[in-house]
Amino acid sequence: MAALWMRRALIVAACASSAWLVGCGSSVESAFAPQRVIAFGDSTAYLGDAAGMGRYTVDDGSVNNWTLTVAQDYGRSLASVAAGGLSYAQGNARISATPDAAGDPATPTVTQQIDTFLATQTVVPGDLALISAGTGDLIAGMAQVKAGTQTADEFKTQAIQAGKDLANQIKRLSDVGAHVVVTGVYRLGRTPWATAIGQEPLLTAVSDAFNDALKVELYNLNLSQNVRYAEIANYVNPLDTGGSYYVIFANMTTPVCNSVDAGAGIGIGPGEVNSALCTSATLVDANLNTYLFADKVYLTPEANRQVGREIYNFLRDTW
Repeated sequence: MAALWMRRALIVAACASSAWLVGCGSSVESAFAPQRVIAFGDSTAYLGDAAGMGRYTVDDGSVNNWTLTVAQDYGRSLASVAAGGLSYAQGNARISATPDAAGDPATPTVTQQIDTFLATQTVVPGDLALISAGTGDLIAGMAQVKAGTQTADEFKTQAIQAGKDLANQIKRLSDVGAHVVVTGVYRLGRTPWATAIGQEPLLTAVSDAFNDALKVELYNLNLSQNVRYAEIANYVNPLDTGGSYYVIFANMTTPVCNSVDAGAGIGIGPGEVNSALCTSATLVDANLNTYLFADKVYLTPEANRQVGREIYNFLRDTW
């Protein structure tokens, strides 16, 4: 993740590139302090049911999702809508398409999540919206490639459109005065899932295409004033080269959970580990914090916490 957060030191140079202009504005107010934290997205942001169970990580009672860490560091609370909070994120959700990554047509898309929020809430000064989406779309697209219903090139085109669609959803929130943070996706080509199905190059290419389309569209929409792009991508992207930052994770290739789901699970097929079912009792190793991945796609609590801390620090540096 060190490469990601080197962006702080390089922010002036980075602003020369249109892909980086989102979040580079220097005229925003100093020391933004959110009064409410709101969240939207897919499994990477999902906070589970009313009891906080079913998050796509390890449900061990800890602060185990990056959105919770950001909220906590700002001294704010965040809970799922099911628990009476303002996190609308849903497991396996896609940005605008249905069905979801696991084939469920009833899962609210990010677009629908924002529809619900705007129809039931009034954005107030100090609202901070955290959005993490795209992984559900890429899982669904890969399933189509494996099924032979679309080509690799069509998958990439689909990913580009999803990135643009997400940017336009962010604009809806920005237009009504919310501060918005979006993470994009990390390279799914670096996940145990990609390795298992032999699709590392394709999943890397479509992940990058999604992120690039998202950043360029955000810039084209002129959203640099109150929108920040926090690159969760560079947390997982450098895994092939490692580095001192990653020493804490002794295992970056094997899921720590053994909670196999006979059903659709996380959308990568039946009989796969589903971290939404994972607790402290369903681990392959008690040394949970030495693992990067909870299942073949989603991150462990410690990885989520590190992502959240770095995003919080990045926001404090630039807002």
